[in-house]
Amino acid sequence: MKTPIIQARGLSRDYTVGAQTVNALIDFSIDIRHGEFVAIMGPSGSGKSTSMHLLGCLDTPTAGKYQLDGEDVSTLDADALAGLRQRRIGFVFQSFNLLAGASAIANVELPLVYGGVPRVGRLAQAAAALDSVGLTDRAHYLPTQLSGGQMQRVAIARAIVNRPALVLADEPTGALDTQTGQEIMALLAELNRSGITIVLITHEAEIAAYAQRVLFFRDGRLIEDRNASGDLLVRPPSGEDKL
Repeated sequence: MKTPIIQARGLSRDYTVGAQTVNALIDFSIDIRHGEFVAIMGPSGSGKSTSMHLLGCLDTPTAGKYQLDGEDVSTLDADALAGLRQRRIGFVFQSFNLLAGASAIANVELPLVYGGVPRVGRLAQAAAALDSVGLTDRAHYLPTQLSGGQMQRVAIARAIVNRPALVLADEPTGALDTQTGQEIMALLAELNRSGITIVLITHEAEIAAYAQRVLFFRDGRLIEDRNASGDLLVRPPSGEDKL
């Protein structure tokens, strides 16, 4: 059996605020298989964003172990984590995070620039990524000339331009109207069917319904792991289970 793309055991993240210690995430364990579509839900302060930051190698755990596609990333330094993100993970954010003065295709090219891909190769890959999200005819438009949905499509193209195995999306429809949000979710579902593993944060049940699994967080803990039908899956593995 193929190793899960995500294997986390007992991940915890504490933050110190003055004299107080905040337990943002407590003993989080999960396996996510290649090609799964997983939604993360929970109220503010429940730990869902912290879990996303750890899974995306944007932060390091206070305790626990994390393997991404079979590689132990728990103890990697900042440079190694940056390289890992560059090669294996695409990110989509609620606020798009596009460079205002750069065209759509230039925004999509950015991960390739950071990765040292030659210009000719960059242009071809960026153009292909824009085509995959239906924006070939907007390649040279600035973000200010695009609608919210089009800007999010550019952000998705940027996330997949390196052909990552994993895409993490943090409230990708939060800044969009209902119809545009559904169009963006249909696009993410299509990318998932092509083999990309997707993990997204949402507070909307209608958005979570696109996923095959829904994880529910409360007070820093994963409290439920359900499939698309709402059935409770096998209990999340504990931090005591070995990787």
